[in-house]
Amino acid sequence: MEAEKIIKPANGYLMLLVVLILFFGGLTMSFVQQTPLYVPVIVIGFIGFFGFILVNPNTSKVVVLFGKYVGTIKANGLYWANPLYTKKKISLRASNFDSERLKVNDKLGNPVMISTILVWRVTNTYKAAFDVDNYENFVRVQTDAAVRKLASMYPYDNFADEGVDEDITLRSSVNEVSEALEKEIDERLTIAGIEVLEARIGYLAYANEIASAMLKRQQATAIVAARHKIVQGAVEMVEMALDELNKKQIVELDEERKAAMVSNLLVILCGDKEASPVVNAGTLSH
Repeated sequence: MEAEKIIKPANGYLMLLVVLILFFGGLTMSFVQQTPLYVPVIVIGFIGFFGFILVNPNTSKVVVLFGKYVGTIKANGLYWANPLYTKKKISLRASNFDSERLKVNDKLGNPVMISTILVWRVTNTYKAAFDVDNYENFVRVQTDAAVRKLASMYPYDNFADEGVDEDITLRSSVNEVSEALEKEIDERLTIAGIEVLEARIGYLAYANEIASAMLKRQQATAIVAARHKIVQGAVEMVEMALDELNKKQIVELDEERKAAMVSNLLVILCGDKEASPVVNAGTLSH
């Protein structure tokens, strides 16, 4: 396997002057002297026009002669080389790729829709030109394959009711998932001489067929968690109220009255609606 070889052909501006002199000088002398002796000079000058190579900034030209790799021109400018060279342009600029939304199964088997945003560039022109058939299509296919593999490694989210408690999830662990995705894609694209600059999840959601059910499930989980917090706070407030009454000896409560007080406070503190007080005009027992 050959490695990338950087070359710098002859100065194109100097050769442009030489080619123009050969071509137009040969034409002029042929008409002036009316002789075919200058026809080879004209032909050489005409062929010389095909040897110019223009390399724009952040682009390169891979040069091949009869199937043999000659080298890569990366420095921008105008150059002249063998007119028989075959030149292939490869961009060295950073490219942005937004993949299609793929339907894949996460670690728990739930169908999710996922897409990725990839920033990449070519670093080895030899690999990009000769080790893969079409490096741009190679990037798209391998990115989709990496996203499918990544989605199957992690769950979409944690579900406390099922005892699922993963350290990394697709929804909440954005940095960790992006690092894993970038590493996976970079390993796949190394064969094509491509460097991954950034890879991250661009879109993530449940598939349409379960999106509504999973939304209700998330809402139910949130409601249960909120209720748990409310009950915990209410119990602490009731305990504090009983302690304060006992400490300051405001009123003496037996076990039955304490139970009634606890019941009333919990109803007030944990209820969805505001409590409607009942005025007791009699004694504490009635």
